Amino acid sequence: MSSSSEISHRGRIVSITPEVTTVQIVSESACSACHAKGLCSLGDSTVKEVELPTRGWDNYQVGDEVSVVLQASMGHKAVWLAYVLPLVLMAAALLVTLSAGGSELLAGGVAIAAVALWYAVLWLLRDRLRNEYIFNIKA
Repeated sequence: MSSSSEISHRGRIVSITPEVTTVQIVSESACSACHAKGLCSLGDSTVKEVELPTRGWDNYQVGDEVSVVLQASMGHKAVWLAYVLPLVLMAAALLVTLSAGGSELLAGGVAIAAVALWYAVLWLLRDRLRNEYIFNIKA
Protein backbone atom coordinates (compact mmCIF):
# COMPACT_ATOMS: atom_id res chain seq x y z
CA MET A 1 0.00 0.00 0.00
CA SER A 2 1.19 3.43 -0.81
CA SER A 3 -0.48 5.21 2.13
CA SER A 4 -3.11 4.63 4.76
CA SER A 5 -5.76 6.44 2.69
CA GLU A 6 -5.24 4.33 -0.44
CA ILE A 7 -5.38 0.65 -1.34
CA SER A 8 -2.82 -0.14 -4.02
CA HIS A 9 -2.02 -3.24 -6.07
CA ARG A 10 0.64 -3.78 -8.70
CA GLY A 11 -0.57 -4.87 -12.11
CA ARG A 12 0.17 -4.97 -15.82
CA ILE A 13 -1.86 -3.22 -18.51
CA VAL A 14 -3.34 -5.82 -20.85
CA SER A 15 -5.50 -3.64 -23.11
CA ILE A 16 -6.25 -0.01 -23.83
CA THR A 17 -9.29 1.31 -25.68
CA PRO A 18 -10.49 4.92 -25.90
CA GLU A 19 -13.03 4.20 -23.13
CA VAL A 20 -11.46 1.53 -20.90
CA THR A 21 -7.97 0.50 -19.78
CA THR A 22 -7.78 -3.07 -18.47
CA VAL A 23 -5.17 -3.92 -15.84
CA GLN A 24 -4.39 -7.50 -14.82
CA ILE A 25 -3.59 -8.00 -11.13
CA VAL A 26 -2.14 -11.23 -9.76
CA SER A 27 -3.21 -11.80 -6.15
CA GLU A 28 -1.00 -14.30 -4.40
CA SER A 29 -1.65 -16.07 -1.14
CA ALA A 30 0.78 -15.59 1.74
CA CYS A 31 2.48 -18.91 1.10
CA SER A 32 2.84 -18.48 -2.67
CA ALA A 33 6.20 -16.75 -2.19
CA CYS A 34 7.47 -19.64 -0.05
CA HIS A 35 10.34 -21.64 -1.51
CA ALA A 36 8.59 -24.91 -0.56
CA LYS A 37 5.19 -24.16 -2.11
CA GLY A 38 5.73 -26.81 -4.76
CA LEU A 39 5.99 -29.50 -2.12
CA CYS A 40 2.85 -28.69 -0.15
CA SER A 41 0.68 -27.46 -3.07
CA LEU A 42 -1.12 -24.95 -0.84
CA GLY A 43 0.29 -21.87 -2.58
CA ASP A 44 -2.06 -20.33 -5.10
CA SER A 45 -2.55 -17.16 -7.05
CA THR A 46 -5.60 -15.56 -8.64
CA VAL A 47 -5.59 -13.35 -11.71
CA LYS A 48 -8.06 -10.46 -11.62
CA GLU A 49 -8.77 -7.86 -14.25
CA VAL A 50 -9.78 -4.31 -13.32
CA GLU A 51 -11.32 -1.94 -15.84
CA LEU A 52 -10.51 1.74 -15.42
CA PRO A 53 -11.67 4.72 -17.45
CA THR A 54 -9.03 5.68 -20.01
CA ARG A 55 -7.72 9.19 -19.53
CA GLY A 56 -6.51 10.90 -22.67
CA TRP A 57 -3.51 12.55 -21.02
CA ASP A 58 -2.01 9.26 -19.72
CA ASN A 59 0.79 7.84 -21.81
CA TYR A 60 0.59 4.15 -20.91
CA GLN A 61 1.27 1.22 -23.22
CA VAL A 62 0.08 -2.39 -23.11
CA GLY A 63 2.52 -4.33 -20.92
CA ASP A 64 3.42 -1.41 -18.62
CA GLU A 65 3.69 -2.16 -14.89
CA VAL A 66 1.41 0.18 -12.93
CA SER A 67 -0.19 0.54 -9.52
CA VAL A 68 -3.97 0.39 -9.37
CA VAL A 69 -5.21 2.62 -6.54
CA LEU A 70 -8.56 2.83 -4.76
CA GLN A 71 -9.45 5.11 -1.87
CA ALA A 72 -9.39 3.11 1.39
CA SER A 73 -12.83 4.43 2.34
CA MET A 74 -14.27 2.75 -0.75
CA GLY A 75 -12.56 -0.51 0.21
CA HIS A 76 -14.10 -0.33 3.68
CA LYS A 77 -17.51 0.35 2.18
CA ALA A 78 -17.12 -2.72 -0.07
CA VAL A 79 -16.30 -4.90 2.95
CA TRP A 80 -19.42 -3.64 4.73
CA LEU A 81 -21.63 -4.28 1.70
CA ALA A 82 -20.21 -7.70 0.87
CA TYR A 83 -19.52 -9.23 4.29
CA VAL A 84 -20.69 -7.33 7.38
CA LEU A 85 -24.24 -6.36 6.39
CA PRO A 86 -25.11 -9.82 4.99
CA LEU A 87 -23.87 -11.40 8.23
CA VAL A 88 -26.02 -9.04 10.33
CA LEU A 89 -28.99 -9.66 8.03
CA MET A 90 -28.54 -13.43 8.29
CA ALA A 91 -28.29 -13.36 12.09
CA ALA A 92 -31.32 -11.06 12.38
CA ALA A 93 -33.43 -13.26 10.09
CA LEU A 94 -32.38 -16.35 12.03
CA LEU A 95 -33.16 -14.83 15.43
CA VAL A 96 -36.47 -13.26 14.36
CA THR A 97 -37.69 -16.52 12.83
CA LEU A 98 -36.69 -18.55 15.89
CA SER A 99 -38.24 -16.04 18.30
CA ALA A 100 -41.47 -16.10 16.27
CA GLY A 101 -41.72 -19.84 16.94
CA GLY A 102 -40.35 -21.14 13.65
CA SER A 103 -38.39 -24.37 13.48
CA GLU A 104 -34.61 -24.38 13.13
CA LEU A 105 -34.96 -25.65 9.57
CA LEU A 106 -37.31 -22.81 8.68
CA ALA A 107 -35.04 -20.26 10.41
CA GLY A 108 -32.03 -21.53 8.47
CA GLY A 109 -33.96 -21.33 5.20
CA VAL A 110 -35.18 -17.81 5.93
CA ALA A 111 -31.64 -16.70 6.85
CA ILE A 112 -30.21 -18.12 3.62
CA ALA A 113 -33.03 -16.57 1.60
CA ALA A 114 -32.41 -13.18 3.24
CA VAL A 115 -28.73 -13.27 2.31
CA ALA A 116 -29.56 -14.46 -1.23
CA LEU A 117 -31.99 -11.56 -1.57
CA TRP A 118 -29.29 -9.13 -0.33
CA TYR A 119 -26.81 -10.34 -2.96
CA ALA A 120 -29.50 -10.22 -5.65
CA VAL A 121 -30.13 -6.56 -4.79
CA LEU A 122 -26.38 -5.86 -4.94
CA TRP A 123 -26.27 -7.58 -8.34
CA LEU A 124 -29.14 -5.42 -9.59
CA LEU A 125 -27.31 -2.30 -8.38
CA ARG A 126 -23.96 -3.38 -9.89
CA ASP A 127 -23.86 -0.59 -12.50
CA ARG A 128 -24.55 2.06 -9.87
CA LEU A 129 -21.90 0.57 -7.58
CA ARG A 130 -19.43 0.32 -10.46
CA ASN A 131 -19.72 4.09 -10.91
CA GLU A 132 -18.91 4.65 -7.22
CA TYR A 133 -15.81 2.45 -7.14
CA ILE A 134 -13.39 4.18 -9.47
CA PHE A 135 -9.83 2.92 -9.62
CA ASN A 136 -6.93 5.08 -10.74
CA ILE A 137 -3.54 4.26 -12.22
CA LYS A 138 -0.25 5.41 -10.77
CA ALA A 139 2.94 4.67 -12.67
